[in-house]
Amino acid sequence: MHYNDKEQPEGDRMTLWLSTGLIFTFAAIALILYRWWDMQCIGVTPVRTLTFIAILFTSGLDVGLIMFPLTEFGGYGNVSENPEYAFANPLAIEFGFWAFLIWGFYFLTCFYFAIIEPRVKFFEIPMVKLVNNVVIIGTCAFTAYLLLVNLPWYLPQLGDGESVVPAFYLIVFLSIALAVYSSSKVKYIRILSVGSSVLFITLIAGMWFRAFVLGKGSPADFFGTAGMLGEYFANIHHFVLPINDYHEFYLFWWFAWSIMIGQFTARFVSGIKTWQLLIAMLVVPSVAIGVWFSVLYYYHAEGLKIAAFTNIAMISVGVLMVINSLDSLIRLYTDNLNLTAQRLGRVNYVLFNLVAMVGLTMLFKLDFLRIQWVGALVIALYFGCFGYILLRKRSEVAAIQTSPKENILDFRKIELAG
Repeated sequence: MHYNDKEQPEGDRMTLWLSTGLIFTFAAIALILYRWWDMQCIGVTPVRTLTFIAILFTSGLDVGLIMFPLTEFGGYGNVSENPEYAFANPLAIEFGFWAFLIWGFYFLTCFYFAIIEPRVKFFEIPMVKLVNNVVIIGTCAFTAYLLLVNLPWYLPQLGDGESVVPAFYLIVFLSIALAVYSSSKVKYIRILSVGSSVLFITLIAGMWFRAFVLGKGSPADFFGTAGMLGEYFANIHHFVLPINDYHEFYLFWWFAWSIMIGQFTARFVSGIKTWQLLIAMLVVPSVAIGVWFSVLYYYHAEGLKIAAFTNIAMISVGVLMVINSLDSLIRLYTDNLNLTAQRLGRVNYVLFNLVAMVGLTMLFKLDFLRIQWVGALVIALYFGCFGYILLRKRSEVAAIQTSPKENILDFRKIELAG
């Protein structure tokens, strides 16, 4: 992954803050499962479970999932320089940075916003609302910035492979514009999410076929490669707390995403039980990520060249995932701040958000903002919320037996949503 070392967290205080946040998160997940294991969860505008998983998967990931592994496997495999990775193979390490356990963050926040927040209303407190929207807007801009700074590496054909040329600014500008337009109607978000998921599955299938059917490999080689993921589960305890600065950076990044992905996906929860929601959020995305990473790792280990067409397909899917992430985040902060397309008019809505996003993306480019600060702020929101419940809303939360009464399982509601 292409970051400056200076962007990685410094200081023991940040590590301690992050570790405390992680322990609290896993304890909160255990408490939710213990207390509400078999309760039906319904969102404000429920969608069918497969659509829910598509929205979750495409909103909760970005271009990094598509492109970073090929740049990172080598570093994770170089244990002479990075001895802290010696406990598992590079594929298992990569999987640990992107899958399974950390999707628990999304489960926690999705359950909270679907079931608990309507009774607690912590995020409606003006100061909390402000901080939450600063987090959302900052992470939105960081996502666009990541795309911008990595495009020279993804598309060396358009430049010298290092510097950001005008064409890359144009790609990012168009991605933001499309995301802003898509965010103006919930229906568009659903179409884009399902479409991106289908394209991602097609990309995996195409690369799998080329390596294991048309190439020298066989399906048995694929299963042999995928079997290496077992080392992740055998060493899962290593991933609970930060392994090193780089892992710390990733974990802050996941925290930065967690509240808004939870808040966004909570509205679509499809009437499944709490334990099924956990499976939908931890297991299903992890299977797709595991298959994808196994295919990429085989290409890396065997030194297979990625064809130009495949590279373009990977970038296209990656850019679509960025658009998906951005549209869900833009939709979230505009709803929260009542800056909706209905209120502003679609033209004003598009112009306002386009200017805001492009401006903030440039602030990250100038190294004026850091994603670690955003992640640290989110951990503070976690603790603040828990404290508020203990002090003010303990009886309301203890009395929860069902989803909020106003949430009805009607899959047609999304067609009517703005």
